[in-house]
Amino acid sequence: MKLASAASALRVQEILGPAYAVVEFEESTGTSAEAAAAVGCTLAQIAKSLVFRATSGKSVLVVASGINRVDEKKVAQIIGEKIGRADADFVREMTGYAIGGVAPIGHRTAPLVLLDSDLKALPEIWAAAGTPNAVFKLTPAQLHSLAGGEYVDIAKRPG
Repeated sequence: MKLASAASALRVQEILGPAYAVVEFEESTGTSAEAAAAVGCTLAQIAKSLVFRATSGKSVLVVASGINRVDEKKVAQIIGEKIGRADADFVREMTGYAIGGVAPIGHRTAPLVLLDSDLKALPEIWAAAGTPNAVFKLTPAQLHSLAGGEYVDIAKRPG
């Protein structure tokens, strides 16, 4: 682990300011499982940023616990329109980041933001920081303050 040096990670660090430390790993943190292994935290503590495309064309950012799958029907009901998975080009165009490194902040185009209410139960979480091997630590309250949006139930539940 080392302090950020890649351009996208440095951009995230600049947005965050000195109260946060963007760190980079030699190994990938591009998936929730990889990030949890690199950081040494639980899968639930990874705040994964998933970008969806609403039928209106708007970007929808869902920041979910790494252990949860997003229930797209719940998200559609909350925002009032259907959503679909965004392709890599849409993600890069809207966020400025590649898939696997999408930070919950600093998007080129301001998204509609929804935060997974399951994250609120955790004392600290880790989010991507612009590249598939950069992350930063924060609290759920800090995530809300930085990313905006609201905490809602977006997790796919059994049954």
